[in-house]
Amino acid sequence: MPAALQNNPDTLLKMPIGVFDSGLGGLTVLKELSALLPSEDIVYFGDSGRTPYGTKSKDTVIRYTLQDINFLLSHNVKMIVIACNTASACSLDTVSTKYNVPIVEVVGPGARAAARITQNNRVAVIGTSATINSRVYEKALRNVRDNISYIGKACPMFVPLVEEGWWDNKVTEDIIRLYLDDLKCCFPDTLILGCTHYPLLQNTIAKVLGSEISLVNSAASVAIEVKDTLLKNNLLRSDTEKKGKISYYTSDSVEKFAALGSMFLGKELDNVTKIDIDAY
Repeated sequence: MPAALQNNPDTLLKMPIGVFDSGLGGLTVLKELSALLPSEDIVYFGDSGRTPYGTKSKDTVIRYTLQDINFLLSHNVKMIVIACNTASACSLDTVSTKYNVPIVEVVGPGARAAARITQNNRVAVIGTSATINSRVYEKALRNVRDNISYIGKACPMFVPLVEEGWWDNKVTEDIIRLYLDDLKCCFPDTLILGCTHYPLLQNTIAKVLGSEISLVNSAASVAIEVKDTLLKNNLLRSDTEKKGKISYYTSDSVEKFAALGSMFLGKELDNVTKIDIDAY
């Protein structure tokens, strides 16, 4: 962060929060952020042109993540929210020491929430192949409580379903059953939705798994961590009567992003801009 900005607290407070995801999924985090922090401006980037991240190599995900962060920093954001589990799993060690703005990711908050909820210490995690193969959630869960049994399940078809807007139909339910029916044999009482796209499928996932398994959507926990981080760094806006502005950017179709984003957020998205992410 430039020294001139560091020396101007009022300017710092008014800078936006930067949020990125591989596509639409991060809107689940943005929704919680805007509800908890309604005065904060937010710049959101959904990399729909290169989604899904979860099928890419670690090196590719790191490269994408650095580009995403560089784009957000070009908007003078005061902090970064990595609203993508795959980017968090693959890139956090790299980015946490590279940038001098606070960075909040999604894995830790989700793991801590699940550890609080579970009664039988059997926690399942569903996510992209990259997230599950990294075993980052297993480490995060055992950092909270070392007696938790971890069950990981990669569900690579879920992100394309969300990006197509197929959130709740017969085809989606059939695919979810194919992936998740065998999880019941492991008897978890808690399931982490280990991808920010997955809460858009939450109703169908709950229908397939039944009420005996609690679902953890980390978005609310991430929003709380963002607020705590802003407070800790003296970056929380004090003009609470001001309504925050949200700007949306995508690397793919503006029309598709606006249509599906409007469906989820329940409001018109008329300020979506397409950018060339490779320029960053």
